[in-house]
Amino acid sequence: MTRGDKSAYTDKQKRKAEHIEDSEREKGRSKEDAERVAWATVNKQDGGGKKSGSGRKSS
Repeated sequence: MTRGDKSAYTDKQKRKAEHIEDSEREKGRSKEDAERVAWATVNKQDGGGKKSGSGRKSS
């Protein structure tokens, strides 16, 4: 996944980021800062755009 590519995120994560971005814009942040904060928050809460686990087998 290239930097900035949001295709690995679920629809729910995308909606959450959009909602956070709107909220940040209402607080007066620029579009770029609001988007950055929104995706950073989604990544922190949900672990990013991972579709599966770490790839390691559990024993």
